[in-house]
Amino acid sequence: MNTQDVLEEFRASGALREGHFVLSSGLHSPVFLQKNLVFAQPDRCERLCKALAEKIVAQVGKPDVAISPAVGGIIPGYETARHLGVQSFYVEREGGAFKLRRGFHIEPGQTVVMVEDIVTTGLSSRECIEAIRAAGGEVIAAACIVDRSGGKADVGVPLIALASMEVPAYEADKLPPELAAIPVQDPGSRRLR
Repeated sequence: MNTQDVLEEFRASGALREGHFVLSSGLHSPVFLQKNLVFAQPDRCERLCKALAEKIVAQVGKPDVAISPAVGGIIPGYETARHLGVQSFYVEREGGAFKLRRGFHIEPGQTVVMVEDIVTTGLSSRECIEAIRAAGGEVIAAACIVDRSGGKADVGVPLIALASMEVPAYEADKLPPELAAIPVQDPGSRRLR
């Protein structure tokens, strides 16, 4: 599966949106990938995550466990882990930092692939990887359905992306006039209280 195949899955589910959006990173962009519309369709989710699992194995081998950041990474993390034939855990925020909770446990030295939905700046991925390492896991790679940075995001480990595209993203005070003229939408969950 290549980038165009992945984007077609997003288009067909109405998940590839254009306008003016605030991303979870706080950056503004003319493109938003509403991945939950794709993940809500089991057949699409399975195709994407199976292809991601195959790419992970081809590039770094089979890990012992897959771990994702909550909330956005839980569904693709689980489905990718299912195709890898490994357990799926997730980290969630406790006191502002990601931690393994709910009885999830990594044995020291277990190999882990961190599975994310969409990577823009890599912040959530880096925070998740830090939590995995703090719990004793050896992160062999990060993986995502779409890398919005076009390969520029540094997550601190090899990043395996099923699709890669460079989508412009801007600081709020550095918007191009054509984007500033469009009403802003904030479809993510990071700023919800």
